[in-house]
Amino acid sequence: MNELNILLTFAVGLGGALIFGYVAFRLKLAPIIGYLLAGIAVGPFTPGIVVNRVVAEQFAEIGVILLLFGIGLRFQLRELVAVWRVAIPGALIQSTLSTIVLAVLLHLMGWTWTSGFILGMAVSVASTVVMAMVLGEWRDMHTQVGHIAIGWTVVEDILTVALLLLLPIIFAPDQGVVQNVWVVLGLAGFKIACLTAIVGSLGKWVVPWALERIAKTRSRELFTLSVLVLAVGIAVGAAKIFGVSMALGAFLAGLTVGRSEFATRAANDALPMRDAFAVLFFVSIGMLFDPMSLVQVPLVITVVLFVVIVVKPLAALLIVRGLGQPLEKAIPIGAAFSQVGEFSFILGSVALGLGLISGAAWNALVAASIISIALNPFVYRWARRLASAKTGTPVQMGSGLRPVLDPNRCILVGYGPVGKIVHQLLLDRGAEITVIDLNLDTVRKLRKAGHAALYGDVLRQGTLVEAGLETAGSLILSADIEDAAEIVRHARLLNPELRILARCAHLREALALHDAGATIVAAGEAEVGVALAEAMTPADLLSCGEVAENREAIRRNLYETPLRDPS
Repeated sequence: MNELNILLTFAVGLGGALIFGYVAFRLKLAPIIGYLLAGIAVGPFTPGIVVNRVVAEQFAEIGVILLLFGIGLRFQLRELVAVWRVAIPGALIQSTLSTIVLAVLLHLMGWTWTSGFILGMAVSVASTVVMAMVLGEWRDMHTQVGHIAIGWTVVEDILTVALLLLLPIIFAPDQGVVQNVWVVLGLAGFKIACLTAIVGSLGKWVVPWALERIAKTRSRELFTLSVLVLAVGIAVGAAKIFGVSMALGAFLAGLTVGRSEFATRAANDALPMRDAFAVLFFVSIGMLFDPMSLVQVPLVITVVLFVVIVVKPLAALLIVRGLGQPLEKAIPIGAAFSQVGEFSFILGSVALGLGLISGAAWNALVAASIISIALNPFVYRWARRLASAKTGTPVQMGSGLRPVLDPNRCILVGYGPVGKIVHQLLLDRGAEITVIDLNLDTVRKLRKAGHAALYGDVLRQGTLVEAGLETAGSLILSADIEDAAEIVRHARLLNPELRILARCAHLREALALHDAGATIVAAGEAEVGVALAEAMTPADLLSCGEVAENREAIRRNLYETPLRDPS
């Protein structure tokens, strides 16, 4: 495998995903559909360019690790413990029901019970990647719906790991199988318990200590590198040493870092890489799809799709409702499971290698996976509308309500000499302030004093969102920040009504900040000029009103654009 082959796979995979994803977006379809079509286009079953599927899957594995790491970062342990009451019985009952239903239907079609049960187990597992993308689109990831759904998939992942361990033992021609099953299960449980204990210890002592020393270097590259090392290192270590999936290891790594004060910055540093590699996951899935399977095994595909899109969501809905959750939560949770993904292929490939399922079953599994993944955004959208209709609330992204702007809320970026002055002035006015700063000691002092402070890099896309920009009344850039115009532009997109006050060192930068959407710009060069001009004007020659007019005239001349607040 040469370097050109790897680069070709990466470039063609991302390029195809960009083109097909954009076309899907323009057609008002979910971008996931475009990514899957890109995989089919560059796969071995269609004419034209064929990229290396092994390389694509390796890139996709990185995307899965970073995605699960990001999910773990946002999960609080108390929230995870709370949803276990629903997630554990829900995953067990729903997986059992969907497996039995598919096995019975396939047995009626002439399949063996073994093949039916194995395929049923494979399709009972939902894709965490797909679920995260769909929940994120509706801003449900960090609601109780998202917590239950993700916790549920974590239980399914653990169950799948157990199945992957048991299949070779049960169906391999070894002696003493019955005794070995319990030994293997006990050993697997012991390893998972050890992994959890070790990761928990790392999260309490080692990880915060190491990240604090990296953070104090003030090097963005080193901090980003440390986040990658933690995510990938713990994930790979969990797989190699403890025999669990890398996805589960990455989730535990995210939980570890999420307990520290570095969670926000870590999540935002990993975001750009996560999105790029997660796209390659869908491309690699599309490459598995043989369009001819739709003609070869149409009835089997239809039956599998029926179980995935109808039986699984309905079972999950009834279970969640039976466990005491309201209907408006049970409906979207059930819809989130109307797809299958990465673990289905792993389980299916192991079963195919052991001769437990046929090539036709494998093709049906792949086809059903592709179709269900493509349909899942539509199913979830329909479920959200149905849940809203049941409760009589308007269907909206997120909580169901539009963000309400709070004029009293302010986000202050930077807590240097200027930032301290602005912070005190805002406190005197009774404003609600959130400070964003990259100085860890500063953030800790502010928090200790009872002020809201966020340790994060404002140049990272998600930091402003984490600070609550969508509902803030104003944003103040009190520090001279690199790429400030891009920050202003991004903030304006997130909150069109936002009042933005920006600082820059040179006059040549002021126009770019205005064009980006800043309401008021203060350039150091101009303000020094104004101060010197006032100092050179005898105070007794001008009235107060004339002083103010003179000051504004100088500013207009310097900035070549009025700086008065248009509001």
